[in-house]
Amino acid sequence: MLRLTGGLAGMAAVAQFAPAPAAAAPRFPDNPFSLGVASGEPLPHGVVLWTRLAPEPLSEDGLGGMPPRDVAVRWEVAEDPGMRRVVRRGTAAAKRDFAHSVHVEVTGLRPGREYWYRFRAGRELSAVGRTKTAPPAGSLTPMTLAFATCQSWSDGFYTAYRHLAGQDLDLVAHLGDYIYEYPVGRTSGPRGTDLSAAHNAETLTLDQYRLRYALYRTDPDLRAAHAAAPWTVTVDDHDVEDNWADETSFSGASPEDLLRRRAAAFRAYYEHLPLRASSLPRGPDMRLHRTLDYGRLARFHVLDARQFRDPMDISRRDDPARSMLGAAQERWLLDRLADSGATWNVLAQQVLMMQLDRLTDPGLQQLNADAWDGYTAGRARLLDGIAERRVANPVVLTGDMHVNMAGTVRRDFADPSSPAVAPEFVTTSVSSGGNGADTGPQAEEWLAANPHLAFYNGQRGYVRCTVTPDEWRADYLVVDRVSVPDGSVSTRRSFVVESGRPDLQEA
Repeated sequence: MLRLTGGLAGMAAVAQFAPAPAAAAPRFPDNPFSLGVASGEPLPHGVVLWTRLAPEPLSEDGLGGMPPRDVAVRWEVAEDPGMRRVVRRGTAAAKRDFAHSVHVEVTGLRPGREYWYRFRAGRELSAVGRTKTAPPAGSLTPMTLAFATCQSWSDGFYTAYRHLAGQDLDLVAHLGDYIYEYPVGRTSGPRGTDLSAAHNAETLTLDQYRLRYALYRTDPDLRAAHAAAPWTVTVDDHDVEDNWADETSFSGASPEDLLRRRAAAFRAYYEHLPLRASSLPRGPDMRLHRTLDYGRLARFHVLDARQFRDPMDISRRDDPARSMLGAAQERWLLDRLADSGATWNVLAQQVLMMQLDRLTDPGLQQLNADAWDGYTAGRARLLDGIAERRVANPVVLTGDMHVNMAGTVRRDFADPSSPAVAPEFVTTSVSSGGNGADTGPQAEEWLAANPHLAFYNGQRGYVRCTVTPDEWRADYLVVDRVSVPDGSVSTRRSFVVESGRPDLQEA
């Protein structure tokens, strides 16, 4: 793999986690916590806390109106939302080289507990966020999670996140396309916000990616969702460039240019999300595949289906030399699945795993080369490996499609009676694609052509899952419209999977 030297690659090695500098209390022209607070990557005894100082969040240099120096930020964690029973506190450095973002890896907390947290910079206090630690090892305590994806700022309002923020969740999984790299017009989409010309350009450089993340995180519903529960996240294509694969640009850019762009995109991604130091980018490389354990109830295998994949080529879909995950990540995943003692083994990943003939007329041209249908040899290795290792209750959570779907992943999609390996729940977009529609000709064609597909819906929203040792329940929450800020949310469909039986049942 090509590597960048100097510049971003060198900056990535800066010790963000060094003690905060001693400095006079800073003064800010406006609220420095304009991008909110967040938590993520929960463990039984700790979580990551995040914020970024940005009193002028849409400053065109991407630096949020901050001075060119590091700033000390105080943080505290309490057992109550009023922040009276503080149990952990400290000081972190909001470093200029990281756009004054703060990532605090708090330890010493109790497992399976709610906590509240906030930050202070100078005289300014942040909003209070809620988080929750993972349960202790061996626990079978039920949990509730939500997963979401694809939130084009230009395409509509984040009503789904407003609803999600009120759900008392243990975890939120974001499966990619947190931002879109396309130009954002001066009065883009239904929001009608008057933006500067700097937004009306495709993101290529670090300052442009920082500005784009800041724009997205000014949304109050997105901020509320981050403040309501811990998140785990992974990237998809639009977080860098549409349909990129490893060092291959879909737009035809050179490998050197794509890696330079990837380094900028990954750096801004890290700066704006509650990730651990283990995910700190090194130039164009970033460790995103990882596991999160929720006692003995569930193990979440968070996958990276972009950084190691072979370029799209539908004519070579059955080539065993080609891979979606790359050989090392494939081995890692099968090893982690094999040693899991969890009741449910969750694959939190980006693109559709089920086969999908997109029209009733069969043929390669009907398959999506960007999804697992373009990497069928790799999919077969994964599904065979799951079966051979007798992995308990695999569940696939998927984004990317901009539609809701539910179906069954089978060993052989050519044979409807082939053994079921796992249910797959596909969440629609939060806003991408605009209002959408409940059904239509595409729904009818896809359902008719794919007997393993049980549900299709083209509205916006997210999926909420309730998990117990006996069953996995998925509720599809849909928004009637995202073209206005006051859309309403309802439950469109619900499915249940019983432990030990991978086939879907309607709830």
